[in-house]
Amino acid sequence: MTRAARRRLLVAAGAAPFLALAGAHAQSVRRAVSVGGAVTEIVYAVGAGSTLVGADSTSTFPAPAEKLPRVGYMRQLSAEGVLALKPDLLVATAEAGPPAVLTQIESTGVAVKRLAVRHSVESLRENVREVAGLFGAVEGGRRVIAEIDAQWGKARARVAAATGRPRVLFVLAHGGGAPMAAGDGTAAESMIAYAGGVNAVQGMQGYKPLTAEAALAAAPDFILITQQGLDEAGGIDRLLARPGLALTPAGRARRVVAMDALVLLGFGPRMPSAVLDLATRLHG
Repeated sequence: MTRAARRRLLVAAGAAPFLALAGAHAQSVRRAVSVGGAVTEIVYAVGAGSTLVGADSTSTFPAPAEKLPRVGYMRQLSAEGVLALKPDLLVATAEAGPPAVLTQIESTGVAVKRLAVRHSVESLRENVREVAGLFGAVEGGRRVIAEIDAQWGKARARVAAATGRPRVLFVLAHGGGAPMAAGDGTAAESMIAYAGGVNAVQGMQGYKPLTAEAALAAAPDFILITQQGLDEAGGIDRLLARPGLALTPAGRARRVVAMDALVLLGFGPRMPSAVLDLATRLHG
């Protein structure tokens, strides 16, 4: 086999995962609704943003996404709101719902695709492949994955060069309610680990109320929060005024790291650069 023939074979093999997903439906997608900020980012990133006629309230990036008609919050969708946009495809995160609403939408003939939520770089790559296949954007998908891999390499190199693993407490402070701490199985835990830190809250699944006792027991070196959450909390001073936080190592040193919610927790195309940013802040 000649070198040129081998190259054509390798190229074809690399495209296979995309082509397997790009069937007749990909050619028929004219009007799509995207649910989930990371999903919407992927649709735009692979070059299919022009097909979107609506999105949910978490879809705030890139800028054109903010101008799309809204179909509500991703966990509280309205079938009427989606169907009014006359889509032929609804692509959503697996966290979208309620399930009965998605079933109702699907029963009208609208194709519904749910993407996995596994908080990993492998899942991110898989979701890019699936979206690229759905919209027939093979080359766009391959380009986005190449960009993800390049940035991921930089992030891993930064973490490998770090010394020590700081304890990080993620505080969820949205909606004006009591703050919550992130435990096992959360996007925050995955990001902390990827950035070379240790989740300061162990032995707890999901998000639980953050008590003063729990904050002191966690003894974090850093407090991690979304920028939106920090703004709602009233800034660093008011955040650290919450029971227990000021007396932690992070609180005494005022080591608070704030990042955009969609960038930090969305696990979209910007996830590798978010890991690099977080690692740099944690390790100096």
